[in-house]
Amino acid sequence: VQLVESGGGLVQPGGSLRLSCAASGFSFNNYYMRWFRQAPGKEREFVAEISSDGGRTNYAAGVKGRFTIARDSAKNLVHLQMNSLKPEDTAVYYCNAWLIRQEYWGQGTQVTVSS
Repeated sequence: VQLVESGGGLVQPGGSLRLSCAASGFSFNNYYMRWFRQAPGKEREFVAEISSDGGRTNYAAGVKGRFTIARDSAKNLVHLQMNSLKPEDTAVYYCNAWLIRQEYWGQGTQVTVSS
């Protein structure tokens, strides 16, 4: 099982980034896909999720309206489009695959929002 995140980096406030997560080794289309993040000195927190069929999404209050999660089931990819980024969005972002009693995590990708 592998979840490999990419797309992180340094961006100025107000800018955009698109994170991607490539999944392999499990039945991608059966799993909810989620993004979490962890800032220095803070606990890991939920950011966004998308249902297995892509029909339902859910966002943390602090990112709703700025972030969009999407999945490409043909390519086993999940994306997180992040717009209007703020310094408080700085964190390591983790991809998560979730099914009842089973979940997998990626290694994370660093996002830094700073001028």
